[in-house]
Amino acid sequence: MSGPNTNFDPVEVAALDPQVIDDAVTAALDAVARAVSLDELKALRSAHSGDRSALALANREIGALPPSAKAEAGKRVGQARGRVNQAFVARQGELEAERDERILTEEAVDVTLPTGRRPLGRRHPIELMSQRIADLFVGLGWEIAEGPEIEAEWFNFDALNFDADHPARQMQDTFYVDPPDGGLVLRTHTSPVQARTLLDRGVPVYIAAIGRVFRTDELDATHMPAFHQVEGLAVDEGITMAHLKGTLDRLATELFGDGISTRLRPSFFPFTEPSAEIDLRCFVCRGEDPDCRTCKGTGWIEWGGCGMVNRNVLTACGVDPDRFTGFAFGMGIDRALMFRTGVSDMRDMIEGDVRFDAQFGLEI
Repeated sequence: MSGPNTNFDPVEVAALDPQVIDDAVTAALDAVARAVSLDELKALRSAHSGDRSALALANREIGALPPSAKAEAGKRVGQARGRVNQAFVARQGELEAERDERILTEEAVDVTLPTGRRPLGRRHPIELMSQRIADLFVGLGWEIAEGPEIEAEWFNFDALNFDADHPARQMQDTFYVDPPDGGLVLRTHTSPVQARTLLDRGVPVYIAAIGRVFRTDELDATHMPAFHQVEGLAVDEGITMAHLKGTLDRLATELFGDGISTRLRPSFFPFTEPSAEIDLRCFVCRGEDPDCRTCKGTGWIEWGGCGMVNRNVLTACGVDPDRFTGFAFGMGIDRALMFRTGVSDMRDMIEGDVRFDAQFGLEI
Protein backbone atom coordinates (compact mmCIF):
# COMPACT_ATOMS: atom_id res chain seq x y z
CA MET A 1 0.00 0.00 0.00
CA SER A 2 1.39 3.40 -0.94
CA GLY A 3 1.69 6.23 1.61
CA PRO A 4 0.01 9.67 1.51
CA ASN A 5 0.95 12.07 -1.28
CA THR A 6 2.90 14.66 0.72
CA ASN A 7 3.79 16.62 -2.40
CA PHE A 8 0.14 17.33 -3.29
CA ASP A 9 -0.32 21.00 -4.21
CA PRO A 10 -3.72 22.47 -3.09
CA VAL A 11 -3.50 25.03 -5.88
CA GLU A 12 -4.10 22.17 -8.31
CA VAL A 13 -7.66 21.82 -6.80
CA ALA A 14 -9.75 24.31 -8.75
CA ALA A 15 -11.95 25.25 -5.81
CA LEU A 16 -8.89 26.13 -3.71
CA ASP A 17 -7.18 28.22 -6.40
CA PRO A 18 -6.33 31.61 -4.75
CA GLN A 19 -7.64 33.46 -7.78
CA VAL A 20 -10.96 31.57 -7.60
CA ILE A 21 -11.27 32.40 -3.91
CA ASP A 22 -10.40 36.07 -4.46
CA ASP A 23 -12.95 36.28 -7.29
CA ALA A 24 -15.63 34.73 -5.04
CA VAL A 25 -14.85 37.25 -2.30
CA THR A 26 -14.92 40.18 -4.74
CA ALA A 27 -18.25 39.04 -6.21
CA ALA A 28 -19.77 38.66 -2.75
CA LEU A 29 -18.58 42.10 -1.57
CA ASP A 30 -19.88 43.77 -4.76
CA ALA A 31 -23.27 42.05 -4.36
CA VAL A 32 -23.51 43.06 -0.70
CA ALA A 33 -22.72 46.67 -1.53
CA ARG A 34 -25.47 46.75 -4.18
CA ALA A 35 -28.16 45.21 -1.92
CA VAL A 36 -30.96 47.72 -1.29
CA SER A 37 -33.27 45.71 0.97
CA LEU A 38 -33.08 43.16 3.76
CA ASP A 39 -34.90 40.59 1.65
CA GLU A 40 -32.40 41.01 -1.18
CA LEU A 41 -29.53 40.76 1.28
CA LYS A 42 -30.96 37.53 2.67
CA ALA A 43 -31.08 36.01 -0.83
CA LEU A 44 -27.49 37.11 -1.53
CA ARG A 45 -26.29 35.56 1.74
CA SER A 46 -27.59 32.19 0.60
CA ALA A 47 -25.87 32.58 -2.80
CA HIS A 48 -22.47 33.76 -1.55
CA SER A 49 -22.23 32.21 1.90
CA GLY A 50 -24.62 29.27 1.81
CA ASP A 51 -23.86 25.57 1.51
CA ARG A 52 -23.61 25.71 -2.30
CA SER A 53 -21.52 28.88 -2.57
CA ALA A 54 -17.98 28.87 -4.00
CA LEU A 55 -16.44 29.45 -0.58
CA ALA A 56 -18.44 26.61 0.99
CA LEU A 57 -17.28 24.24 -1.79
CA ALA A 58 -13.68 25.32 -1.23
CA ASN A 59 -14.03 24.71 2.50
CA ARG A 60 -15.24 21.15 1.85
CA GLU A 61 -12.21 20.40 -0.36
CA ILE A 62 -9.83 21.11 2.53
CA GLY A 63 -10.70 17.80 4.16
CA ALA A 64 -9.28 15.86 1.20
CA LEU A 65 -5.85 17.56 1.41
CA PRO A 66 -2.80 15.98 3.03
CA PRO A 67 -1.92 17.29 6.48
CA SER A 68 0.92 19.43 5.16
CA ALA A 69 -1.42 21.40 2.91
CA LYS A 70 -4.47 21.76 5.15
CA ALA A 71 -3.16 24.62 7.29
CA GLU A 72 -2.42 27.01 4.45
CA ALA A 73 -5.63 26.21 2.56
CA GLY A 74 -7.74 26.48 5.69
CA LYS A 75 -6.24 29.88 6.54
CA ARG A 76 -6.87 31.19 3.02
CA VAL A 77 -10.49 29.99 2.91
CA GLY A 78 -11.26 31.01 6.51
CA GLN A 79 -10.06 34.57 5.96
CA ALA A 80 -12.11 34.80 2.77
CA ARG A 81 -15.29 33.58 4.48
CA GLY A 82 -14.68 35.93 7.41
CA ARG A 83 -14.45 38.98 5.11
CA VAL A 84 -17.69 38.00 3.40
CA ASN A 85 -19.55 37.41 6.67
CA GLN A 86 -18.36 40.74 8.10
CA ALA A 87 -19.57 42.50 4.97
CA PHE A 88 -23.00 40.91 5.29
CA VAL A 89 -23.27 41.88 8.98
CA ALA A 90 -22.25 45.47 8.32
CA ARG A 91 -24.63 45.86 5.39
CA GLN A 92 -27.48 44.31 7.37
CA GLY A 93 -26.97 46.89 10.13
CA GLU A 94 -27.07 49.70 7.56
CA LEU A 95 -30.24 48.40 5.92
CA GLU A 96 -31.98 47.90 9.27
CA ALA A 97 -31.16 51.47 10.27
CA GLU A 98 -32.54 52.75 6.95
CA ARG A 99 -35.70 50.66 7.42
CA ASP A 100 -36.27 51.98 10.94
CA GLU A 101 -35.81 55.57 9.82
CA ARG A 102 -38.18 55.05 6.91
CA ILE A 103 -40.85 53.54 9.18
CA LEU A 104 -40.58 56.44 11.60
CA THR A 105 -41.10 58.84 8.70
CA GLU A 106 -43.81 56.99 6.78
CA GLU A 107 -45.82 55.86 9.81
CA ALA A 108 -45.58 59.04 11.83
CA VAL A 109 -48.87 60.10 13.43
CA ASP A 110 -49.91 63.71 13.76
CA VAL A 111 -51.70 63.71 17.10
CA THR A 112 -53.04 67.20 16.44
CA LEU A 113 -55.25 66.03 13.55
CA PRO A 114 -58.93 65.35 14.25
CA THR A 115 -59.67 61.68 14.69
CA GLY A 116 -61.27 59.75 11.89
CA ARG A 117 -62.33 56.77 13.98
CA ARG A 118 -65.77 55.31 13.72
CA PRO A 119 -67.95 55.93 16.78
CA LEU A 120 -67.37 53.34 19.48
CA GLY A 121 -70.12 51.24 20.99
CA ARG A 122 -71.67 52.05 24.33
CA ARG A 123 -72.18 50.23 27.56
CA HIS A 124 -75.73 49.01 27.75
CA PRO A 125 -78.00 51.22 29.88
CA ILE A 126 -79.13 48.21 31.93
CA GLU A 127 -75.52 47.49 32.77
CA LEU A 128 -74.99 51.11 33.73
CA MET A 129 -78.09 51.02 35.92
CA SER A 130 -76.94 47.79 37.56
CA GLN A 131 -73.54 49.30 38.28
CA ARG A 132 -75.12 52.42 39.76
CA ILE A 133 -77.28 50.31 42.08
CA ALA A 134 -74.28 48.20 43.07
CA ASP A 135 -72.35 51.36 43.94
CA LEU A 136 -75.21 52.53 46.15
CA PHE A 137 -75.18 49.32 48.19
CA VAL A 138 -71.40 49.29 48.47
CA GLY A 139 -71.67 52.85 49.77
CA LEU A 140 -74.01 51.54 52.49
CA GLY A 141 -71.40 48.98 53.51
CA TRP A 142 -73.16 46.04 51.88
CA GLU A 143 -71.55 43.42 49.65
CA ILE A 144 -72.51 42.36 46.13
CA ALA A 145 -73.24 38.62 45.84
CA GLU A 146 -73.63 36.51 42.71
CA GLY A 147 -75.11 33.14 41.82
CA PRO A 148 -75.68 30.89 38.78
CA GLU A 149 -78.42 31.61 36.26
CA ILE A 150 -79.05 27.86 35.87
CA GLU A 151 -80.18 27.07 39.39
CA ALA A 152 -81.09 24.01 41.40
CA GLU A 153 -84.83 23.77 41.96
CA TRP A 154 -84.19 23.42 45.69
CA PHE A 155 -82.47 26.82 45.90
CA ASN A 156 -84.99 28.50 43.60
CA PHE A 157 -88.10 27.18 45.36
CA ASP A 158 -87.76 24.78 48.30
CA ALA A 159 -85.24 26.80 50.30
CA LEU A 160 -87.48 29.85 49.84
CA ASN A 161 -90.60 28.20 51.28
CA PHE A 162 -92.39 27.54 47.98
CA ASP A 163 -94.79 24.61 48.40
CA ALA A 164 -94.52 21.68 46.01
CA ASP A 165 -97.80 22.69 44.34
CA HIS A 166 -97.08 26.43 44.17
CA PRO A 167 -98.21 27.89 40.80
CA ALA A 168 -94.78 29.44 40.19
CA ARG A 169 -93.29 25.94 39.92
CA GLN A 170 -95.45 25.02 36.94
CA MET A 171 -93.90 24.92 33.48
CA GLN A 172 -96.13 27.73 32.22
CA ASP A 173 -94.35 30.06 34.68
CA THR A 174 -90.82 28.60 34.91
CA PHE A 175 -88.23 27.46 32.35
CA TYR A 176 -87.08 23.95 33.25
CA VAL A 177 -83.78 22.63 31.91
CA ASP A 178 -84.07 19.30 30.07
CA PRO A 179 -84.89 16.82 31.33
CA PRO A 180 -87.83 18.53 33.11
CA ASP A 181 -87.44 16.27 36.14
CA GLY A 182 -83.71 16.91 36.40
CA GLY A 183 -84.10 19.47 39.17
CA LEU A 184 -82.58 22.42 37.24
CA VAL A 185 -84.36 25.64 36.23
CA LEU A 186 -83.50 29.03 34.82
CA ARG A 187 -83.76 31.05 38.02
CA THR A 188 -87.00 32.98 38.27
CA HIS A 189 -85.59 35.55 40.72
CA THR A 190 -82.28 36.41 42.35
CA SER A 191 -83.50 35.17 45.74
CA PRO A 192 -81.55 31.87 45.44
CA VAL A 193 -78.42 33.96 45.93
CA GLN A 194 -79.72 34.82 49.39
CA ALA A 195 -80.11 31.15 50.31
CA ARG A 196 -76.67 30.31 48.94
CA THR A 197 -75.05 33.16 50.86
CA LEU A 198 -76.69 32.20 54.16
CA LEU A 199 -75.58 28.59 53.74
CA ASP A 200 -72.05 29.47 52.68
CA ARG A 201 -71.28 32.35 55.03
CA GLY A 202 -73.73 32.28 57.87
CA VAL A 203 -74.89 35.40 59.67
CA PRO A 204 -74.75 38.35 60.04
CA VAL A 205 -75.02 39.17 56.35
CA TYR A 206 -75.81 42.28 54.30
CA ILE A 207 -75.81 41.60 50.57
CA ALA A 208 -77.34 42.78 47.31
CA ALA A 209 -77.84 40.28 44.49
CA ILE A 210 -77.95 41.78 41.00
CA GLY A 211 -78.51 39.69 37.88
CA ARG A 212 -80.62 38.31 35.08
CA VAL A 213 -83.69 36.17 35.73
CA PHE A 214 -86.10 34.27 33.52
CA ARG A 215 -89.86 33.75 33.39
CA THR A 216 -92.22 32.51 30.70
CA ASP A 217 -93.68 35.95 29.99
CA GLU A 218 -94.55 37.04 26.48
CA LEU A 219 -92.33 39.79 25.10
CA ASP A 220 -94.22 43.08 24.95
CA ALA A 221 -93.78 46.71 25.91
CA THR A 222 -93.78 45.99 29.66
CA HIS A 223 -92.69 42.33 29.95
CA MET A 224 -89.67 40.28 28.91
CA PRO A 225 -88.88 36.57 29.33
CA ALA A 226 -85.37 37.54 30.46
CA PHE A 227 -84.99 40.61 32.65
CA HIS A 228 -82.90 41.93 35.53
CA GLN A 229 -83.50 42.16 39.25
CA VAL A 230 -81.80 43.49 42.34
CA GLU A 231 -82.56 41.92 45.71
CA GLY A 232 -81.33 43.00 49.09
CA LEU A 233 -80.92 40.80 52.15
CA ALA A 234 -79.99 41.81 55.68
CA VAL A 235 -79.95 39.20 58.47
CA ASP A 236 -78.65 40.09 61.91
CA GLU A 237 -79.78 40.35 65.49
CA GLY A 238 -82.50 42.95 66.05
CA ILE A 239 -83.44 43.62 62.41
CA THR A 240 -86.95 45.11 62.09
CA MET A 241 -89.33 46.49 59.46
CA ALA A 242 -88.09 49.95 60.39
CA HIS A 243 -84.64 49.06 59.05
CA LEU A 244 -86.28 47.82 55.86
CA LYS A 245 -88.27 51.03 55.39
CA GLY A 246 -85.21 53.19 55.98
CA THR A 247 -83.16 51.23 53.45
CA LEU A 248 -85.87 51.49 50.80
CA ASP A 249 -86.27 55.23 51.32
CA ARG A 250 -82.52 55.73 50.98
CA LEU A 251 -82.44 53.66 47.78
CA ALA A 252 -85.39 55.59 46.33
CA THR A 253 -83.78 58.93 47.11
CA GLU A 254 -80.46 57.95 45.55
CA LEU A 255 -82.07 56.62 42.38
CA PHE A 256 -84.88 59.08 41.78
CA GLY A 257 -84.01 62.27 43.64
CA ASP A 258 -84.55 64.03 46.94
CA GLY A 259 -87.97 63.83 48.50
CA ILE A 260 -88.88 60.49 46.87
CA SER A 261 -90.17 58.19 49.61
CA THR A 262 -91.79 54.76 49.68
CA ARG A 263 -94.85 53.19 51.21
CA LEU A 264 -95.61 49.57 52.05
CA ARG A 265 -98.89 47.78 51.31
CA PRO A 266 -99.62 44.38 52.88
CA SER A 267 -99.11 41.50 50.48
CA PHE A 268 -97.97 37.86 50.43
CA PHE A 269 -94.72 36.20 49.35
CA PRO A 270 -93.70 32.66 50.37
CA PHE A 271 -90.22 33.74 51.49
CA THR A 272 -91.20 36.74 53.66
CA GLU A 273 -93.66 37.20 56.53
CA PRO A 274 -94.97 39.80 56.96
CA SER A 275 -94.78 40.82 53.28
CA ALA A 276 -95.50 44.07 51.50
CA GLU A 277 -95.65 45.65 48.07
CA ILE A 278 -93.36 48.66 47.69
CA ASP A 279 -94.82 51.81 46.18
CA LEU A 280 -92.66 54.70 45.07
CA ARG A 281 -93.71 58.32 45.41
CA CYS A 282 -94.29 59.60 41.86
CA PHE A 283 -91.10 61.36 40.83
CA VAL A 284 -92.91 63.29 38.08
CA CYS A 285 -95.80 65.00 39.89
CA ARG A 286 -94.83 64.20 43.52
CA GLY A 287 -98.48 63.24 44.07
CA GLU A 288 -99.79 66.69 43.19
CA ASP A 289 -101.20 66.18 39.66
CA PRO A 290 -104.47 64.19 39.40
CA ASP A 291 -103.90 63.93 35.65
CA CYS A 292 -100.32 62.63 35.83
CA ARG A 293 -99.81 59.90 33.20
CA THR A 294 -96.93 58.30 35.10
CA CYS A 295 -98.82 57.50 38.32
CA LYS A 296 -102.33 57.84 36.83
CA GLY A 297 -103.15 60.47 39.42
CA THR A 298 -102.55 58.24 42.46
CA GLY A 299 -99.25 59.81 43.44
CA TRP A 300 -97.61 56.38 43.77
CA ILE A 301 -95.87 53.91 41.42
CA GLU A 302 -95.58 50.18 42.11
CA TRP A 303 -91.89 49.34 42.52
CA GLY A 304 -91.35 45.83 43.98
CA GLY A 305 -91.87 43.48 46.91
CA CYS A 306 -90.36 43.14 50.36
CA GLY A 307 -90.82 41.78 53.85
CA MET A 308 -89.22 40.13 56.85
CA VAL A 309 -87.44 36.89 55.97
CA ASN A 310 -89.73 33.93 56.70
CA ARG A 311 -88.70 31.76 59.64
CA ASN A 312 -88.88 28.70 57.40
CA VAL A 313 -86.30 30.24 55.05
CA LEU A 314 -83.93 30.99 57.91
CA THR A 315 -84.33 27.45 59.23
CA ALA A 316 -83.72 25.91 55.79
CA CYS A 317 -80.51 27.95 55.52
CA GLY A 318 -79.22 26.94 58.95
CA VAL A 319 -79.99 30.21 60.76
CA ASP A 320 -81.61 30.29 64.18
CA PRO A 321 -84.88 32.26 63.68
CA ASP A 322 -85.26 32.81 67.42
CA ARG A 323 -82.00 34.74 67.55
CA PHE A 324 -81.72 36.35 64.12
CA THR A 325 -84.20 38.26 62.00
CA GLY A 326 -83.84 39.83 58.60
CA PHE A 327 -85.50 41.65 55.76
CA ALA A 328 -85.43 41.13 52.01
CA PHE A 329 -86.64 43.18 49.08
CA GLY A 330 -86.51 42.99 45.31
CA MET A 331 -87.33 45.11 42.31
CA GLY A 332 -86.74 45.11 38.57
CA ILE A 333 -83.72 46.97 37.22
CA ASP A 334 -85.32 47.28 33.78
CA ARG A 335 -88.37 48.88 35.35
CA ALA A 336 -86.21 51.29 37.33
CA LEU A 337 -84.44 52.24 34.10
CA MET A 338 -87.82 53.02 32.53
CA PHE A 339 -88.70 55.20 35.50
CA ARG A 340 -85.46 57.16 35.35
CA THR A 341 -85.20 57.67 31.60
CA GLY A 342 -88.76 57.66 30.28
CA VAL A 343 -88.26 54.57 28.09
CA SER A 344 -91.76 53.41 27.24
CA ASP A 345 -91.06 50.08 25.53
CA MET A 346 -88.88 47.38 27.10
CA ARG A 347 -88.23 45.90 23.67
CA ASP A 348 -85.99 48.86 22.89
CA MET A 349 -83.61 47.62 25.60
CA ILE A 350 -82.90 44.28 23.95
CA GLU A 351 -82.79 45.06 20.22
CA GLY A 352 -79.06 45.86 20.34
CA ASP A 353 -79.37 49.17 18.51
CA VAL A 354 -76.33 51.24 19.46
CA ARG A 355 -78.34 54.40 18.75
CA PHE A 356 -80.52 53.55 21.72
CA ASP A 357 -77.52 52.95 23.97
CA ALA A 358 -75.80 56.14 22.79
CA GLN A 359 -78.54 58.27 24.34
CA PHE A 360 -77.28 57.37 27.80
CA GLY A 361 -73.59 58.16 27.30
CA LEU A 362 -71.34 56.89 30.06
CA GLU A 363 -73.63 57.88 32.89
CA ILE A 364 -77.34 57.42 33.37
